[in-house]
Amino acid sequence: MKVYFCGSIRGGRDDVHVYRRIVHALQSYGTVLTEHVSSAELSDRGQRSHTENSYAHMNKGENNAASGDQAIHNRDLDWLRQSDVVVAEVTQPSLGVGYELGRAVDMKKKIFCLFRPSSGRILSAMIRGATDVENFVVRDYSKDEVEKVLEQFFSSLKN
Repeated sequence: MKVYFCGSIRGGRDDVHVYRRIVHALQSYGTVLTEHVSSAELSDRGQRSHTENSYAHMNKGENNAASGDQAIHNRDLDWLRQSDVVVAEVTQPSLGVGYELGRAVDMKKKIFCLFRPSSGRILSAMIRGATDVENFVVRDYSKDEVEKVLEQFFSSLKN
């Protein structure tokens, strides 16, 4: 199974530690096409920090100087098309994640959105209101529940 993971990059990297935990759990269900989103080396400018060389094997970073915004857009849409399922952490507001979700809906992908109410934020009505139970699911969770809620979601795909 190919999994497209969405998390904020330019919208803020405060939740990168949560993204890492989610991506680690997702890897037990298949190939995570966008594992770079969980890298602590990826800044909110979409670029790798000075330790970029230690992540050269990933070759999926958001290095705008090398590839440009259009190349990132096209690459990510290609990965989205290839994916079997989309998992998005939507606690940190992000225009990019919202765009990816809109495109995924248009592609009729199975979508699972994770939101942490403990953040004090209120999830956008455009995300919360898109829930249709079958193809677009929004789940409130806490950090300690990541593995459990992912297991429940992926188990429901098999039924």
